[in-house]
Amino acid sequence: MTSQVSAQMMANAIRALSMDAVQKAKSGHPGMPMGMADIATALWSRHLRYNPTNPKWVGRDRFILSNGHGSMLQYALLHLTGFDLTMEDIKNFRQFRSKTPGHPEVDVTPGVETTTGPLGQGIANGVGMALAEKMLAAEFNREGFPVIDNRTFVFLGDGCMMEGISHEVCSLAGVWKLNKLIAIYDDNGISIDGDVTGWFADDTRGRFESYGWNVIGPVDGHDIEAMDRAIAEASRSEDKPTLIIAKTTIGMGSPNLKGTAKVHGSALGDEEIAATREAIGWPYAPFEIPQEIYDAWDHRAEGKKIEEEWQTMYDAYKQAYPEVAAELERRLAGDLPANWSDVVMDAICDAQAAEETVATRKASQKALNALAPALPELLGGSADLTGSNLTNWKDVKSLNTGDFMARHISYGVREFGMSAIMNGIALYGGFIPYAATFLTFSDYSRNALRMSALMKQRVINVFTHDSIGLGEDGPTHQSIEHVPSLRLIPGMHVWRPADTVETIVAWAAAIERRHGPSTLIFTRQSVPFLDRDEVDADNIARGAYVVADAPAGAEETEVVLLATGSEVGLAMKARAQLTALNIQARVVSMPCSNLFDEQDAEYRRAILPEGVPVLAIEASKTDLWYKYFSGKGDVLGIDTFGESAPAGVLWEHFGFTVDNVVEKVNQLLK
Repeated sequence: MTSQVSAQMMANAIRALSMDAVQKAKSGHPGMPMGMADIATALWSRHLRYNPTNPKWVGRDRFILSNGHGSMLQYALLHLTGFDLTMEDIKNFRQFRSKTPGHPEVDVTPGVETTTGPLGQGIANGVGMALAEKMLAAEFNREGFPVIDNRTFVFLGDGCMMEGISHEVCSLAGVWKLNKLIAIYDDNGISIDGDVTGWFADDTRGRFESYGWNVIGPVDGHDIEAMDRAIAEASRSEDKPTLIIAKTTIGMGSPNLKGTAKVHGSALGDEEIAATREAIGWPYAPFEIPQEIYDAWDHRAEGKKIEEEWQTMYDAYKQAYPEVAAELERRLAGDLPANWSDVVMDAICDAQAAEETVATRKASQKALNALAPALPELLGGSADLTGSNLTNWKDVKSLNTGDFMARHISYGVREFGMSAIMNGIALYGGFIPYAATFLTFSDYSRNALRMSALMKQRVINVFTHDSIGLGEDGPTHQSIEHVPSLRLIPGMHVWRPADTVETIVAWAAAIERRHGPSTLIFTRQSVPFLDRDEVDADNIARGAYVVADAPAGAEETEVVLLATGSEVGLAMKARAQLTALNIQARVVSMPCSNLFDEQDAEYRRAILPEGVPVLAIEASKTDLWYKYFSGKGDVLGIDTFGESAPAGVLWEHFGFTVDNVVEKVNQLLK
């Protein structure tokens, strides 16, 4: 910084921009940016490694605003330090399709690393990023060439601390000894309802020490020099993540509203803004920043220098280890290996030749055994259900061993944390993460699944034990509404394959999908191999296809049996019975309705001919199937909770029998 501009004046520029932008928008959260301005000044001007002119530079530190409601803090920092975020962008805070939305959004605002707002998920993403950094460094760094070497800094507040997900992920961060993860806790004691002492009395230091973290503080969060020292100390940790507890006053600078809940989520108002300007010695008009303060904040030259130094090292690394560097570049670019298509086709051919009758969870493991060895970036895991989800593959190493070259993670019973950590891994790059639990427990993960779709991240969610077919565990574990509810998430591709071939296609499609998440749903019970008219992987990959046409030909089709997953086998058996009754039935498998809905009208009509009655068959809620009826239609589904009983009893009780399918078809054709 220049000698003419104090660090306090730099912090006050953040305060001024934050209160002015919120006031102009007539909505927003000025309290946190004003309270954390001094902390941000210490971090961004003295410690954070970044290049504003190249926000995606591989060697940069990652900064996450977990308390994302305070987004103007980050926007002010990005603007002042020289990112492509203009004053007009600041003035358009919270306006339609501006670069400064209400909460930070990745790929909308240059320099924003992840979409935050739902409290606690930012720190979870940070754990994922720090884990990815540690694992990539273990794999690709060589002596004298720390090409993967960055820290992950996370700001978080009381709300993040209260959310259960922060417990899940911070516990794991301690187990994994993520020493390059540094979280700074804005301990201001205020949330929307007021003073938090009535509902938040945790021993935060004790809590994080019990996780295996290094804890610094409490530090005066308004003492920039003290924060500078605390961050420097945290950066020296060799075996533990660090939490810095920073005591602050929310809305610092506002003479009448600071320290109160009133400044949390509302504009200060013209009178209070004027009073604040006087109190902090800021004589400038709204949205006016003196050039000397811009000069003090400008990080472009320093950032360019830091990146050039890293690039010089990387160029030498690339010359010394050309094959390793090429693999790193491929991984970070998200490209698949050159032989990927051949690997997939070989796996499909092998599955077709084997004609195995197995549970699709077992088919999934067989797919992993075929695909994973060709894909070193595939990073699996399970929420304490590896032996049930079957997410490991032959000879894969577990992270439990402490080997960060491992490719399978036991997340423990932490479904929400697991899913949000995967988002962080995907955002960092270099890995394609997947992890599993029972389908019913997808409810625990729901908001992180939604965030992966919102951020268009290449994350694969695996859910097994998908229906009443799991039997005796009963309605608490039998999924009814979960498949259709997951299909409702915009941008989520939900796969429910019927056999080994469909399972391989589903895995391949999920892995190949670069700009969005996929969900793979598998059975506990065995399902029959499908005797298809022909195997067309391309059509399976379009989301729906004809498994078996009407014996008399497509033009003679009287009814379509439309099914997914384990129910496709039932449809095939019913078709045989209908053929004996001289009823021409086509069986359509729809492993991914989301993808089918994206196909052109001609293909959709070819699969589901207009006017032909349709009986949809799926052991879940019936609501979403009616959109596929262009004429008469019915659904064999379940609109109640399940029961505790052997699976065979339940299938019969809920009507998933050949006789019931035939009866429903007869009713449709009357």
